[in-house]
Amino acid sequence: MVCLGNICRSPLAEGILQDKVFKAGLQWSIESAGTNSYHTGDAPHQLSQKVAKINGIDISQQRARKFSADDFEVYDKIYALAADVIDEMRSLSKNKFDGSKVDLLLNELYPGEDKDVPDPYYGAEPGYHKVYDLIERACDAIIEKASPNPSERGALEPQRIKKLNDD
Repeated sequence: MVCLGNICRSPLAEGILQDKVFKAGLQWSIESAGTNSYHTGDAPHQLSQKVAKINGIDISQQRARKFSADDFEVYDKIYALAADVIDEMRSLSKNKFDGSKVDLLLNELYPGEDKDVPDPYYGAEPGYHKVYDLIERACDAIIEKASPNPSERGALEPQRIKKLNDD
């Protein structure tokens, strides 16, 4: 999961999808990153941590890191949390950018609508709850695609999904 700073949206997405992958018994590696380095090494935003904890997920041990072009060689799927993040990924990656591996997370809920997960960074706690709910529903859709009957659902194969940060 990728966003701007890797402290609000993408840490939530990483934690939520990790939790769902674990509960589904899938062998996926989930990570997140940001396209800028403002928060590299920092823990997720306190409100992201609080909202995750309320929902039974601990993201306090995550640390922000910057997205790297090499991530395209490591991960099978990279979800961006906003369209401008994809633009930044393209700029940072230059000739390593692989558009076939990139999609907006909310396209899992609203195929082809290219909706952004809103950035709650400058807002109050209710915005973080809204973001959590959107991300959780998108992650449910990802897990649904990984059902035991791939031929019926177009399921994803076990893979490494990179959570690129959004803040």
